[in-house]
Amino acid sequence: MKSLLYSAVMGAAAAVPAAPTIASAAPLSLAQTLELAVQRSKAVAAARAGALASTQTARAAGQLPDPMLSVGIENLPVTGPDRMRTTAESMTMKRVGISQEWVSAQKRALRQASAMAMAERESASALAAAAESRLQAALAFVDAFYASEALVLTKLNERYALEDFEAGKARFASAGASSQEVLQLTAARGVAGDDSAEVEQLHASALVTLQRWVGVRPDGLARPALPASLNEQAFVAAHPAVWQSQRDIDLARAEAASVASNRKPNWTWQAAYGQRTGYADMVSVGVNIPLAIAPGERQDQETAAKLALVDKAIAAHEESARMAVAEFRALTSDAHRLTQRIAQYQSGVITPVKQRVQAALAGYRSNQVPLVALFEARYAEVQALRKLLDLQRDLAKVQALLVFKPVSGGAQ
Repeated sequence: MKSLLYSAVMGAAAAVPAAPTIASAAPLSLAQTLELAVQRSKAVAAARAGALASTQTARAAGQLPDPMLSVGIENLPVTGPDRMRTTAESMTMKRVGISQEWVSAQKRALRQASAMAMAERESASALAAAAESRLQAALAFVDAFYASEALVLTKLNERYALEDFEAGKARFASAGASSQEVLQLTAARGVAGDDSAEVEQLHASALVTLQRWVGVRPDGLARPALPASLNEQAFVAAHPAVWQSQRDIDLARAEAASVASNRKPNWTWQAAYGQRTGYADMVSVGVNIPLAIAPGERQDQETAAKLALVDKAIAAHEESARMAVAEFRALTSDAHRLTQRIAQYQSGVITPVKQRVQAALAGYRSNQVPLVALFEARYAEVQALRKLLDLQRDLAKVQALLVFKPVSGGAQ
């Protein structure tokens, strides 16, 4: 959509002094802003590091525990004439052994599945962090762009005020205008200058916020081109809260299955070799079997606790989905109403104020309208265009929320 700003200042825009931080040589685009925001975001970097850590942990979760090496001396005399001698007593034996806790392949697979679910959850957090960075950068870009458009308008109005003030002084000097008219033009010039100062303050603040995401102060901003938004189903499925809560369900279920497998205890195999002086060496083998004497009071309770967490995650997921549906419908309603307001404002306000300027200019040239009336008409036009920019900015921010709130690729 062509900016109304340029249609309002045809023939005069070239003479409007540009703001110090605005240039048209290499404007920063919205796509570049989003890319820089994700690249520079430490929240995204932290989330990606967490996902990498969880992935590495998942690789080790399916392995058997490390075997245990045991070395010792049995039945060593500590009293009498043979104390601390390893070769004097036939019962003294030097022993070296190894033991291995055996975890079934099924149980190891369940543990690895739980660790992989945690890795998926961390990966979802990384995607959500990237989506949040893109969203905040897009909102900052929209604010900065429309603040720069408003600044050009106020600078134009300031120029109008100066021109009218100078013309009023010249007419007063030639007795063509009264002192009251000159005073009115002086006050109008002050109001126009204050408007510019106010918008310059807002523009500078918006650029600082944008710089927080892109790292540099942009020389200029291209008009934001927003892609099409998702439909309701895709928006809800890719909403960060829904996206992450689904991973919470997967994680809770995987952990519950892993804990439930603990009802079957792990056996520990062991073997040892004993050496005696003057007697035959010995070999010992054995197995340790934990006795689950009260599974209903321990293992089953742990499983029940994990299953309760599954129910909790499911409830949170459903609540997140309801919230996402309400958010989508509110945003689409706002976008629809803002679109209508913009169309009505253009026909009901912008067109009449432009006609008023043309009429005031014609009346001034024919000496039927005072110079103050011409400035008031121009001022009303600039204020109306500023209001239109505010509406366009609000619509662009709503559209940015619809586009960038969902996690990238979340609908898949």
